[in-house]
Amino acid sequence: MHQPVTSDRISLGILIILGSVAVLALGDALIKLISGAFSLWQIFALRSVFALPCFFAIAILAQRRLKPRNAGWVGLRTVLLVTGWIAYYGALPWLDLGTAAVAVYTNPIFTALITAAVLRDRVMPLQWLGILIGFVGIVVILRPTDAQFSWALLGPLAGALLYSMAMILTRAKCQNEDFVSLAFVLHLGFISTGVIGLAVTTMLALPAPMAEANPFLTTPWVSLASSDWALMAFLGLLATGFTIGVARAYQIAPPHIVATFDYAYVGFAILWGLVFFAEIPDTTARIGMALIIIAGLVVALGAPRARSVPPATQRQPDGG
Repeated sequence: MHQPVTSDRISLGILIILGSVAVLALGDALIKLISGAFSLWQIFALRSVFALPCFFAIAILAQRRLKPRNAGWVGLRTVLLVTGWIAYYGALPWLDLGTAAVAVYTNPIFTALITAAVLRDRVMPLQWLGILIGFVGIVVILRPTDAQFSWALLGPLAGALLYSMAMILTRAKCQNEDFVSLAFVLHLGFISTGVIGLAVTTMLALPAPMAEANPFLTTPWVSLASSDWALMAFLGLLATGFTIGVARAYQIAPPHIVATFDYAYVGFAILWGLVFFAEIPDTTARIGMALIIIAGLVVALGAPRARSVPPATQRQPDGG
């Protein structure tokens, strides 16, 4: 039996997602910082290897479940998220962190549309307005007719779509899974992807122009100094907190509401972009960012309010 969506659970979901994206933004800034030294595959593998002991400790101390109840749905969720993060992180070396963050945080727009199509939740007129505003914001940031247009921006947009699909799947099909299990399986996915990526880049002799054009995706294993190992361990700790938090937030609160408060990531990303990289978005980019943030808020504010109904009569997200 699914637990009813109450105002307390919505508030808790909002608090959890705010803390989670604060942790994520710092981790992503650090990944961008070291993207010139290590490949994405090496970061994926090592970060999640260091995260595994955290999960085992949580499972023992808090008596949480690590094995998923439905391996198929959890596996599909993992594939969607890992692929989305590859699309996002793969573009980071070529984009300002703030711009990439806003592009990937078009996900509330995708979430509202997919929620309506898959979960059959009604999209209210105000939400359609938010979706339109968000589309304009995307066009402003992408600048498709401008010399500053970067194909790399398509990476975060693809990541946004995949992220939205994964979070809706979390709500619709993985609500009865232990949220620690969801995060644990995700990290197993990161490790598997990282090992495969490292094996491919190590065994294949890529042409020099291809390797030089995208070193973040083509660099094989690089030896680490003591400080690098410490950084990977810290990234693993951050990733543990974020993946557990996101899984839990989307389990207990409506996806379109949680996705909107995901936007706090943008503010943290802009802050860390300024601190680590002295990145200051230009006027056009700031206008597009503002439009997309406004769009997300409008989508959330326009959502129909949840009605308090007895659990026995409440519609189940998975049709049960």
